[in-house]
This record gives sequence, C-alpha cells and structure tokens, in this order.
Amino acid sequence: MTRRNRLLISLIMMGVIALLVTVTLVPDLIARRTPDLGSFALLHFAGYLFFILMPVEVLIPYYQEAGHSELLLVGLAVGTAFVAQTIDFAIGWAISGDFIHGLIGEERHRKTRATIEKHGVWAIFLFNLFPLSSPILLAVAGMVRFNPRVALPVSLAGLVGKYLLMVFVGASIFG
Repeated sequence: MTRRNRLLISLIMMGVIALLVTVTLVPDLIARRTPDLGSFALLHFAGYLFFILMPVEVLIPYYQEAGHSELLLVGLAVGTAFVAQTIDFAIGWAISGDFIHGLIGEERHRKTRATIEKHGVWAIFLFNLFPLSSPILLAVAGMVRFNPRVALPVSLAGLVGKYLLMVFVGASIFG
C-alpha cells in the first residue's frame, strides 16, 4: 500500500470518527445535557471495529462521571465491543487466502499464522485486557483461521476484566 493510500485511509477514518462524535456527543455538550447511553453504545461499537480505531476506553470515565450506572456501562461496553470484535473476526475469516497472499505474501502469512497459533490465546486476552488494538488482532486471528471457539471467549474474558477494572478505578477516583 502506498504512502498516499495510507494517508487517505487515515483521513477517512478521522473523518468518520469526527462525524460520529459530532452527531452523538456534541448536541449533548452544547445543550449541557447528560450524554445518553445510546451515544455511548454507538461510539463504543464503532470504536471496536478494526477499521475505525478510537480510544473508546476514555468514554467510561466520562459517562461514569455523568452519573450512569457502572454496571450498565460495563454491560454496554462489553456487549458492544464483543459484537464488534465478532464482526472483525468474521471479516478476517471471510478474506480469502489468495487475497491475503497477494497482500502480504505467502511466507509472511505462514509466519503470522504460526505466531498466532503459538501466542494467540495470551495475545488476544492481553490485547483485550489493556487498551491495545484488539480489534485488529481479532481480524488477523480470523484471517489465519484461528479457532473462533477459543478466540472469542478469550476476547470476552479480557474485555470483562478491563471494563470491571476501569469502573472500579473510576469509582475510586470519582467517588
């Protein structure tokens, strides 16, 4: 992929992010209303799609400070993230081997598959437990045909751990 194409894709992603924030959060901020959970769910879901990278973890303290239930925020965060990551995995799975070989080469694809097979469980768990790029990892796991009965539950466990920890820390900070 050329530098120009990468720049164009980055600009499009930033535009999508700006549009999502503009239509969800900005009206609440202008009207000085408490942001609603619909905007949280939409932004959070979109942020977990591998082609729209947003640091959605920052939404938790914002909505927590706005007075929303921690348990509800964890449920929405985990639910929307898990659905989006399942879509990421399915998109990766749907990409043909020939396309992947043309994109990165057969040797690199083989090495990536071996790495995911060897470290995939821990990588998926840790990438979901910390604010790392877990959506991309799930898409790659799908591309190398990593077992979905392993990848998705491990992803879910990491997400639950991350968001429970976040609301606990947030509750400690915000009282």
